[in-house]
Amino acid sequence: MDDLESIIMELLVNAGAARSEALSALRLARSNDFSGAEQAMVQSREFVKQAHKIQTQLIGMDEGSGKLPVNLITVHSQDHLMNAMVIQDLAEDLIELYRRLPPAN
Repeated sequence: MDDLESIIMELLVNAGAARSEALSALRLARSNDFSGAEQAMVQSREFVKQAHKIQTQLIGMDEGSGKLPVNLITVHSQDHLMNAMVIQDLAEDLIELYRRLPPAN
């Protein structure tokens, strides 16, 4: 695996982990574990932060001039990052809604 592929795979892994942690936060909130949900969201945000740093690195390498090849794995990694960020936004709102619900018996 060359350096570029390694960088893209690192982006993919961080984005996937961010998505997983946000979904985990939702499951925890659904079971009224709001402390656990917040910890999972903190982890999710950290993974997105790392993925965004990698994305910024790739943008810098490309210099806006198409220097980097666009292949399926590159598109897939960007798609994963976008999905993770959308899921985070929705998870934050849903967790807040779960907080407002009366505890289940």
